Amino acid sequence: MQIFKSKPYNPSVRHHINIKKSLLSKTNKLFKQTIKGLKRFSGRSSSTGRITVRHIGGGAKRRFREIVFSNDERTSIVVAVMHDPFRNSFVSLNFDLEQKIFFRTLATKGVGPGIVQKCSGENFELKLGNRTMLKNIPTGSILHSLSSNSHIKFARSAGLFFQIIQKTQTTCKIRLPSGFIKEISSSEFGTLGVVSNFQHNQISIGKAGRNRWLGIRPTVRGIAMNPVDHPHGGRTNGGRPSVTPWGIPTKGKPTVLKKK
Repeated sequence: MQIFKSKPYNPSVRHHINIKKSLLSKTNKLFKQTIKGLKRFSGRSSSTGRITVRHIGGGAKRRFREIVFSNDERTSIVVAVMHDPFRNSFVSLNFDLEQKIFFRTLATKGVGPGIVQKCSGENFELKLGNRTMLKNIPTGSILHSLSSNSHIKFARSAGLFFQIIQKTQTTCKIRLPSGFIKEISSSEFGTLGVVSNFQHNQISIGKAGRNRWLGIRPTVRGIAMNPVDHPHGGRTNGGRPSVTPWGIPTKGKPTVLKKK
């Protein structure tokens, strides 16, 4: 995809940088039946109604597209690559050649309409977009959509991938996008290639209003609040290091639990 910078005909687009989506397919009437509405909770608990995640609310109306995250054996052909408002990567619309159904999955960089994709534990072909067990893939390969305990958990966001750095008969050592080295079973699945929309990190929102369209509300500094609202309130930090609204230190204290 090509990145473009808007002409500064007003202040709101002076710093706006976005990706041209003209090459993506539009949703037509045939596939609208697979798109459904999704109730919003705006960061509130569905049972108590209290805010559990701050800075969420509002935003433009969005329709949910169900994505298939499974390791079932199938052979499909890519029909179209589309935009999904609920994720920053593109999604591909595939047609299952055996079950004769359409389904959506995460798009791989360089995989476009007309390409055949396979998900299989055996008889694997090293080809972009194909999915198989890690034991079938050579060391040093780049993959995405890593499954752990049969659930796809890692390397799902735009432009992410993981790499196999060491293999044994039963286990694999991989380097996750965070740089963390993880040892998993060789029977877990991964998809060859990089998640699409790898230029997503070069986008510049350009103005605060676009974040409101995305459902992101403003973040206010604690020192700008009243003492009743934040430990930093009243234009002072209270004579102690920086803390969260709930009094947890924000600097220097590790937050990752060490495995025993």
